[in-house]
Amino acid sequence: MTGTPFKVGDRITLKKKHPCGGFDWEVYRIGADIRMKCLTCERRLMLSRRDAERRTVSREEAGKTNFEQ
Repeated sequence: MTGTPFKVGDRITLKKKHPCGGFDWEVYRIGADIRMKCLTCERRLMLSRRDAERRTVSREEAGKTNFEQ
């Protein structure tokens, strides 16, 4: 399988901001579609895998945070 290897728990940043003003999302379901939750307003969104890969700017793997030091 090619493309971005999304995993449950990954935090991604999309190109366009959500109407609430947030850019950051958390992946919580994976399949043919990717379900994600806005980290600002908690709204849930489903994108096709292709759209999610195309709109993603950056991805932080699950379990790795900048706060752990």
